[in-house]
Amino acid sequence: MLYPSLLPSVRGIVSISLILSTSLANSMNESLNPALLVEPTRTVAPRATFHNPLKADGADPWLTWHDGWYYLSTTGGTRLQMRRARHLADLKNAPDRTVWEDTEPSRSKHIWAPEYHLLESGRGLRWYLYYTASDDVDANHRMYVAESAGADPLGPYVFKARLQTDPKNAFYAIDGSVLKTSNGEMYFLWCGRPSPAGQGIYLSKMKNPWTLTGERVYLPASGFGCKEVREGPVALQRGGKIFLAYSACDTGKPDYKLGMLIADADSDLMNPASWKQHPTPVFARVDQYGVFGPGHNTFFKSPDGKEDWIVYHAKTTSEYTYAGRSTRTQPITWRADGTPDFGLPLPLDAAIPVPSGEPSPDPDSRVPDSPETTVLTGY
Repeated sequence: MLYPSLLPSVRGIVSISLILSTSLANSMNESLNPALLVEPTRTVAPRATFHNPLKADGADPWLTWHDGWYYLSTTGGTRLQMRRARHLADLKNAPDRTVWEDTEPSRSKHIWAPEYHLLESGRGLRWYLYYTASDDVDANHRMYVAESAGADPLGPYVFKARLQTDPKNAFYAIDGSVLKTSNGEMYFLWCGRPSPAGQGIYLSKMKNPWTLTGERVYLPASGFGCKEVREGPVALQRGGKIFLAYSACDTGKPDYKLGMLIADADSDLMNPASWKQHPTPVFARVDQYGVFGPGHNTFFKSPDGKEDWIVYHAKTTSEYTYAGRSTRTQPITWRADGTPDFGLPLPLDAAIPVPSGEPSPDPDSRVPDSPETTVLTGY
């Protein structure tokens, strides 16, 4: 079933017919002979479709397309795992590989919200795995980063650093993300304390992928009626603007939702006044679709780079619970004023056309991923 919020994406990817009319005249400039009109047709096959979820137990997802593969990673417990597939629909049954676990007691438990960014290391491009972890005490969550040995998102990884999110390492820090602007400057975004919302959004400049520099700043953000929690900040850039999506509310609530701050890309991003609050939630529950608590998102580009997609978790129950958060994805569009339109979070029975540029789903192209595990323990 196709739903209203998919219609802009569906137009142009369904079958089309091209009618070519050729006008022929004889060498004596005689009038056109209707019998000579040619109307060949050419049919472009429709895109394949898929259904959410991509991962049934998949909170706090991160997903990207890289070198012919989709890679997906979600919150773990004592380890982080990643799965990959040539086709988006195949992520659902792809095997998980462990890419990170740690024996250091202070950072070996409650490992959450991984993000992987391909950044310059000083020795070439490396993947940097940002994650939050603790010693089994929630208040002791801090942000950490591991570095890949090469250019493979699957690693192996080695521990690189604890990110200094406050001078004395005194405050809770989770849900880290990297914002790299068009001029090459890097900023680190995270959810931290203290905050009028209990925990809120912070921003700091980065000297390199593992070192923060200068003061941290707090970015006020609306909860749209939720007094607690602003978390999961992640940036989307287009047209000289930076759109910072964040999650508001306790993630166990059905009202968990996305808000958005907007800044000019050439403004002083370390000045909270540069960030303007979008007046309404940009992604929220849709009871008639059976979608509750959509949030903690990220974004990725389609294989051909022409489409932007949102990845998020959501539940099928309006009960207060942390269980049942599954990984989902769908395309977004852009309004005439240059702002992103996330649409409505779609129900699980929606048939969604795959991202543009995805390879043909012909059986010969479906090379299964091998299930072996790659692990390198931190030190």
